[in-house]
Amino acid sequence: MSLKSSYRAAPASLRPTYTGGPTALTPDGLYLLTTLHSTGVYITHLASSRVVARIKGDGTPITALAVAPNTDSEGGEWMILTAHQSLSIRYYPFSTTTAADYLSLQDTQPPFLTFTRQLTRAQTHQSPILSLSVSPPVPGSDATLFSTGSADGTVKVWDTKGGYVTHVFRGHGGGVSAFSWRFHLTTTTNTTYGANLITGSVDTRVRVYDLLSPSAGAGKPVYVLEGHVSVVRGLDVAPGGRWLLSAARDRVGLVWDLEAADKKGKSVPKVVQTLLASESLETVGFVSGTHGIQGVEQGRMVCFTGGERGRVRLWDVLKGVEVAVVPGLEVEEEPEEDEQRGLAYVFYNPDTAASVAVHHDQNIVVASLPTLSVTRQIIGFNDEIIDSTYLSTSAPDSHLVLATNSSLIRIYDTATMDARLLSGHTDVVLCLDKSPDGQWLVSGSKDNTARIWRHGVEGWRCVAVAQGHAEAVGAVAMSRSGGGKAKFLFTASQDRTVKMWDLSELSGDVEGEPRKLKSLATMRVHEKDINSLDVSPNDGLLVSGSQDKTLKVFSVTYRAGTANAPASGGIKQLGVCKGHKRGVWSVKFSPTDRVVVSGAADRTIRVWSLDDFTCLKTFEGHTNSVLRVGFLSNGMQLVSTASDGLVKLWNIREEECIKTLDGHEDKIWALAISSDEKTIVSGGADSVVTLWQDCSVEEQQEENAKLEKQVADEQDYQNYVSLKDYKRAIQLALAMAQPGRLLNLFNRVYEARHATPSDAKSITGSLAVDEILRSLPPKDLVRLLKFVRDWNTRAKTSGVAQRVLETVVRGKSPNDLMRTFEVASAKHPAAEEEEVVEPAAEEAPKRHRATTADLISLQDLLDGLMPYTERHLNRVERTLVDSYMVDYILGEMDGGVFDLGSLEVDEVSDALEEEMAVDV
Repeated sequence: MSLKSSYRAAPASLRPTYTGGPTALTPDGLYLLTTLHSTGVYITHLASSRVVARIKGDGTPITALAVAPNTDSEGGEWMILTAHQSLSIRYYPFSTTTAADYLSLQDTQPPFLTFTRQLTRAQTHQSPILSLSVSPPVPGSDATLFSTGSADGTVKVWDTKGGYVTHVFRGHGGGVSAFSWRFHLTTTTNTTYGANLITGSVDTRVRVYDLLSPSAGAGKPVYVLEGHVSVVRGLDVAPGGRWLLSAARDRVGLVWDLEAADKKGKSVPKVVQTLLASESLETVGFVSGTHGIQGVEQGRMVCFTGGERGRVRLWDVLKGVEVAVVPGLEVEEEPEEDEQRGLAYVFYNPDTAASVAVHHDQNIVVASLPTLSVTRQIIGFNDEIIDSTYLSTSAPDSHLVLATNSSLIRIYDTATMDARLLSGHTDVVLCLDKSPDGQWLVSGSKDNTARIWRHGVEGWRCVAVAQGHAEAVGAVAMSRSGGGKAKFLFTASQDRTVKMWDLSELSGDVEGEPRKLKSLATMRVHEKDINSLDVSPNDGLLVSGSQDKTLKVFSVTYRAGTANAPASGGIKQLGVCKGHKRGVWSVKFSPTDRVVVSGAADRTIRVWSLDDFTCLKTFEGHTNSVLRVGFLSNGMQLVSTASDGLVKLWNIREEECIKTLDGHEDKIWALAISSDEKTIVSGGADSVVTLWQDCSVEEQQEENAKLEKQVADEQDYQNYVSLKDYKRAIQLALAMAQPGRLLNLFNRVYEARHATPSDAKSITGSLAVDEILRSLPPKDLVRLLKFVRDWNTRAKTSGVAQRVLETVVRGKSPNDLMRTFEVASAKHPAAEEEEVVEPAAEEAPKRHRATTADLISLQDLLDGLMPYTERHLNRVERTLVDSYMVDYILGEMDGGVFDLGSLEVDEVSDALEEEMAVDV
């Protein structure tokens, strides 16, 4: 097996996208907008769970969010509106076409959107904006309005395109908490439309404002609807404009007939039905469209509600009865959990016939209403990743399991990254392991139990519970041999004991209540917490790592139960591995050799012999505690993670780190390796799960291609020099970024300046080279001047630098030089025209496209040239002064000491001065 040499982060890596706050759904139902850490917005493609764009914001928390149709054809289909704690409102154009193009790329960093307009505090409100809503298109035009409601009870209506205020409404008894729009045909004529804005407030009242009446400018509502006794959280108007739904935290939803009339014929909205939800409601809406709903009578008016119990419930509006429940996350009957897992927002899109439920614990569930089934689940924030492992159900490594700082276990489908949550534990899950066939999962928790999970027709179910430890279960390990279901299980607890459990009686049936596992043996093995367990590939040995700085190795005996005798088993200590200076966090058996590897808080990785329990090798390189270790390449390589946020790949034989992967900003607690070793999963305290893909073959191919290209370029360069094709040689050397070759070329040309009489008068030693330097394209010339700046810093190469610089300066005016630098940096409008390559020199630039990454500015060039040029000039002047002393000494000498022959003193002095002038 070939050794691995490198891994790269995959686009499917999991990063936080939602940490609570306002959310919004695009009108096409394809993209969800969520807030991250209050200040940024992530735009997620629901069908793939991939983030396609981001918004930075203005640095202050985002208090409200909405999506409007974009009337600017150049900006994309949608305009995202964000309201900030700074009281500003920003416009961000979003293009679904650009987003779809990004989905086909392998880039892991989605682009940032740039705002095109900002409404400042002086234009908006004087108090924080709590709610923001965009109207449907105004009848008769494609224009839209949006409304903002502040904490001081003020409502403003804006023209979306113009950004100006059309209406101001005051009088709310508190913050504005909900909006809805009503564009309807009037009852008197069927050709004119009425326009209403409906608001809900903290003062429990619902107000209806007429946007078209002359009294609208006075800011008074036409109706004030009273019926709730708590803050109004949701409002929606049915198609046609007759029915209004309102939901509040008083556990009821009200259905209002907006076209009802009293005995005198005066329009007076009234309540016609009450939805007894028996839970605090956060959102409500009508279910429109032609899609039928399973189990719901056709033609009935249906609405949805969402609240503290975490369920999306469907109601017959006029009957006031619940007709269906959309599956998803359901909150257990635990008061302390209700508020955390309840619903914050529910969106319904008639085009996709899907509901998007956003929970307070950052879980997002997409469900199909016609089939009442969950189609996708996205986890916006995983919190601290504690452990991970792969499972194989429908295919090898088909699922990735994560244990986070939660009692819920996360299971991701590796093909689609669709997530599911497993509930059963009552406290934080600390550790995970799997059976040899990857179809059984075991989890250990702070609730002092371990649970066995199995996948069935209806999903993952808990089939067994291991209960008996007095404290939290911090490590679990299943048997390894056999290739199928595990035969036994080891659990380690903070009570310093290891328990052995019999799994032979478990079957593939996932129905019924979980079974109680039988403990085969219990043994106190360490003096401090046990952090890690592992079973050898042949099930003959068990190793434990503890905070007491030691590893202990045990022999394992197991006998399966029969009809005449129950199962039995036990462990016996064989040896202790001592050498770590701090607690041991991770232990692993080699798949091929009689060694065990450990990672500890003393920042080292040690390989131990199972024959005499001595340390064979020590790996040092991490700058903090080593938290996880694993074997690769049939035991010839190691992979480790640590508190320094790094993943390191090691070769055991050479005892060296060959690759360091940096993809985290905090401790990396979780490490999982796929069965084919092509993917390494690392999860950390930064809530990031990075999938590292093996790119050893690709990198080797890239290196080979790069080497072949370099050899071909070097051969071309030598051919150009031999043929004295200096133009191509200079351009190729510049494209290859090899200043040494250019320096040798200029020296060679200057030394041969006397070979041709005409070249003796050139600056560089060749008139052809002089002309080539003056006619170089802007980017090549700027790159050459960068090399000149570097050459000029050394006295040995300053002569070449000064000759090249003089050639350029004499051939170009200051204005030409300034324009050259502008064109090279692609800031000049004539940049494209200047990049014309002559046919004779087209071959070299075609292989090396010029980039601006290695270019400098004119100011940087001058700052680098002037100090050293002045230093060289001063050195020459000092040498010239010293030469006068030589003249004097030679003139005072009477001969005899130096035989100057026929050379006069003045001639010697003239020769020295000429040589110094040449250097300058």
